[in-house]
Amino acid sequence: MTSEILLAGFGGQGILFAGKVLAYCGLSAGLEVSWLPSYGPEMRGGTCNCSVILSDDPIGSPTVYEPDILMVMNEPSFVKFIDHAKSGSKVFIDSTLVDSRTDRKDIELYEIPATSLAEEQGLKGGANIILLGLITAKTGIISDKDVKSAFEKIVPPTKPQLIENNLRAIKLGQSYNA
Repeated sequence: MTSEILLAGFGGQGILFAGKVLAYCGLSAGLEVSWLPSYGPEMRGGTCNCSVILSDDPIGSPTVYEPDILMVMNEPSFVKFIDHAKSGSKVFIDSTLVDSRTDRKDIELYEIPATSLAEEQGLKGGANIILLGLITAKTGIISDKDVKSAFEKIVPPTKPQLIENNLRAIKLGQSYNA
């Protein structure tokens, strides 16, 4: 099993954090893992994407050119990456911030108003993790146990409330009927 995942959006949306969560989930599950961030010089507000590969086999290259799973959190990322998704891939978009749609019939498209849901549920800045929850529900690539383990590793011990907020965001995405 190899999953090539591309996460994309603006800097400040938590793209790299979501990628790091996926990478730690893979490590927790005993998989081979690659995590490769890419962002423009503007940082917050500039373009940002992250390639994550989870595999049973050694990984030859960390770059994802044709993702099996694509997560986009803004319009420019949708326009830039939608045609790169492999045939049969699963594409997850934040419909709060992405207005465009595709005519492609060879992909599975999941839309969730992640940014709006995060604000409504008091999880400001949690849209990335809500999308990650939807990804876990629709792909099964990582388990809830591995997600919890990843948050416990990534979140500093001085901010334990962030673990609970992130787990709430995961559950919100998992329960969304896309």
